[in-house]
Amino acid sequence: MTNSRGRRNALRVVLGASLLFSGSCATPAVKTGNTAGSPGADRLYAGLDASVGRYRDGLHKMLQEQSREEGRALMTQASADIAAGGDACVRTRGCEPQRFMAAYANLLSLRSEALAGANTENFSEVEPLEGDIPALQDIPEVGRSIGMLNGVRLDQVIKVNGPIKAALQDWLTWMRPNLVDAWENYQYMRYLMWPAYEKAGLPEALMFGILAKESGGKVHAVSNAGAAGPFQFMYHTGLRFGLGSESGFDTRYDPSESARANVEYLSERFEELNHNLEFSLAAYNGGEGRMRRIAQRSRSKSFWSSEVMAQLPRETQEYVPYVLAAAWLFLHPEDYGLEFPKVDGSPGEVKLPRAMTLSEITVCLGQSGSRDGWFRTLRNLNPRVDPNKAIAPGTTLTLPASQVPVFGAQCVDGRMATLASELQRARVPGSVAHGGGRKYIVRPGDTIASIAKRQGCASPQALAKANNITPPRYMIRPKQELKLVGCNS
Repeated sequence: MTNSRGRRNALRVVLGASLLFSGSCATPAVKTGNTAGSPGADRLYAGLDASVGRYRDGLHKMLQEQSREEGRALMTQASADIAAGGDACVRTRGCEPQRFMAAYANLLSLRSEALAGANTENFSEVEPLEGDIPALQDIPEVGRSIGMLNGVRLDQVIKVNGPIKAALQDWLTWMRPNLVDAWENYQYMRYLMWPAYEKAGLPEALMFGILAKESGGKVHAVSNAGAAGPFQFMYHTGLRFGLGSESGFDTRYDPSESARANVEYLSERFEELNHNLEFSLAAYNGGEGRMRRIAQRSRSKSFWSSEVMAQLPRETQEYVPYVLAAAWLFLHPEDYGLEFPKVDGSPGEVKLPRAMTLSEITVCLGQSGSRDGWFRTLRNLNPRVDPNKAIAPGTTLTLPASQVPVFGAQCVDGRMATLASELQRARVPGSVAHGGGRKYIVRPGDTIASIAKRQGCASPQALAKANNITPPRYMIRPKQELKLVGCNS
């Protein structure tokens, strides 16, 4: 429960954020030259501005005792309108879905901060677009970067400067386990991901650098902002490049499809940013519209110049050197005392003799040939499979080829098969063994509903009840610890 002083503080948050959104979301229409569809885009942008205003008004009302339900209804409808507008934007020429994504992310942050009674210090602005910018022909070092599209080794493209050296140190110290994990994860998925890069003439080291920084090679990774999959596509950006729902499965989690989309996205950025590697990577992290504007304002300046770097978010300033440093280590591990483990990534298949789960198969395989067991690899190779739901007998699953004979020896019958089955039966939804020992630390922007969905909980209400979180507001705060009872992620 929020006391009256806390509620007044929260209202001040909303009022302050209202000013922020009033300036940042009321953006001018995008000029698209001869591109058809601009009037449609303008109408969608106007609808977005109106929806943002309604959401803001609804949040203001929800924080007042006498109009809470009215406010909640306004916010729900505004959110639905923004989502519908974003879907329409993807299908409208001249429309930039990033505007909808940024606005929605900001509204989630606003809601979280306001309900927690926090301040607005960390809110991010939605930067107004300044019109469509043609391919920039005077971005520097074009000759150096364009070679990567013609099969030139990436180590002829990367210049190991100060920022990259700093990133190398991080990868080789406290981030070394993450880098090695990313390497192992990638080796088992290489046959699914590398063909798209190879076909496009892009270096494998570049793909590894992006993969290591974005997800560590975990195909089910989801960020606070909602980016998902091994290459961390936002929902609407994924739609632009052919990623979406397929029989209820989000293809952003598919290693092959997401690699293809990643190639298409980068190829589009190379085309409009004159094949400059650093600017294109910065666009992948910081937004293509932002990087077009920065490139236009900073003509003939290197990405590493203070003028360009000063215009980038801190995250993007760090992202580019981290990706390039990981790519460099992919090419030169021995120069830095780095030893990537030898991995046989050859794929194999097994046909299930009975109903089994991925978790059950992980247990019966044991640690044969893997330091950490096979759960992550099985998840990555079978992204459409819920790890704790029984898979029908006769279903074909993908395993590393080295584990096919182990499966036959240990998972069909015998002691390990019996043990795995016994442990799986203990995971009955709602039991202590079913998630009762796991914890979750609330992050900014989280809601009970979003946590319950990501963690595979029975319902938001069940998760709230297990943690003594009371309706109707179900208030949670960043860094709050939740017990994941009845959850199976």
